[in-house]
Amino acid sequence: MPNVGIVGGGMLGLTLALRLRQRGFDVTVFEAAPSAGALSSPASIGPHTCDRFHHVMLRSDRQLRRLLDELGIADRVHWGVTRTGFHVNGKLHSLSSSIDFLRFPPLSLIDKGRLALTILRAAHLRNPLPLESMSAADWLLRWSGRHAYENFWLPLLKAKLGDNYTNASAAFIRAIVARRFEARRTGMKREMFGYVQGGYRVMLDALCTHLTDFGVQLETNAAVARVSDGADNATIMLKDGRVRTFDHAIVTTPSPVTARLCPQLSDEERARLEKVTYQGITCLSVLLRRPLGGFYITNIATPGIPFTAVIEMTALVPPEEFGGHTLVYLPRYLAQDDSYWALSDSTIRNRFLAGLGAMYPRLEANDVVACEISRLRHALALSTQNYSRDIMPPLATSRPRILLVNSAQIAHGTLNVNETVALANTQAERIAARLIPRDLRVHTPWPGRAAMHAGIDQ
Repeated sequence: MPNVGIVGGGMLGLTLALRLRQRGFDVTVFEAAPSAGALSSPASIGPHTCDRFHHVMLRSDRQLRRLLDELGIADRVHWGVTRTGFHVNGKLHSLSSSIDFLRFPPLSLIDKGRLALTILRAAHLRNPLPLESMSAADWLLRWSGRHAYENFWLPLLKAKLGDNYTNASAAFIRAIVARRFEARRTGMKREMFGYVQGGYRVMLDALCTHLTDFGVQLETNAAVARVSDGADNATIMLKDGRVRTFDHAIVTTPSPVTARLCPQLSDEERARLEKVTYQGITCLSVLLRRPLGGFYITNIATPGIPFTAVIEMTALVPPEEFGGHTLVYLPRYLAQDDSYWALSDSTIRNRFLAGLGAMYPRLEANDVVACEISRLRHALALSTQNYSRDIMPPLATSRPRILLVNSAQIAHGTLNVNETVALANTQAERIAARLIPRDLRVHTPWPGRAAMHAGIDQ
């Protein structure tokens, strides 16, 4: 059976390793950081551990829920009904119910009707591919009208994407709207989310333990310098000088990083990888002595607020998990040339806390218990116009021993853990079909815990 080296130990690389091992591959994963997880990895805030970035799941996140069941931690998932806020023109409004929506003052009744039709259209559109030919702005203008677009959608697009909002396709906005609609649909018309008690650290620990028990080699602090395709094998050269050889190398890093790691790719392939538009993220996690507005998410359309939204995590997760304190995430999504990348942690912390104080005037400086800043340069591959046809990276490359699997292959979804797991499942099937003769294939898509511990040859 083939042996493969996987470059990148985020949730994508780890899940891919599990699925390939279940099909008989020998698998080694290389992760540059001291621990696996990437976007899903934990951070410390005061004496507590939390997710670096905010994560929740929906009841419809079947791929993720199946993985949690495989790992034996499905009972750690808890569900809760949440509320949504909208901060516009310096005021905080609730948008948690149909009545709240009808009372929402920035929009007229006609605006609200067209906005509701836009959301329903996005949520029920089964084939998003045609939307790639149209910009998000043009599509929203067509369905919602100019006033609703300028007073509702445009501030959200700018907050989420900055100057990149002009490049986003209508398929991108459809994916975001459809996921939020699904949260209400599966929550019986109330917005319902789930979380893993203890954070995704619990899932990562369980997944890494299972991988190791299952025979996968997981190497951390193992930054890769180059991936090469030779006559008889693929070579992964590490920055510390070590060289490892495999039948095939699978690169899961962001597309621009992949282009640098794989210099043997053709000029056309490298150009395609570098055309992927990525949004980064800078996020301030704040531990507070008091709750804020009680909304899980507060969208922001007020000019001058330096972050995209307020995620009050303890509106969903019991504050007892954080010593009775309130955990808040303040994310800001950044284009690659955004000046925020050059700012110091202290500057970002001061700006964000000032913005939070402007939104919640009763908040005092001594209410802040602890802060933690996290940054990720390539967080979200943006679905731009004609993305699937012209930009999305393929699995196979011109070098037969080098394969690409990364989140930029999620063309019509939002970046979340369920989509990541689903991509790993799909690409593992395709890789097995390419590399293993039919009569040797092991097909165990959803084994139980006993099968995982007993081995793949039973």
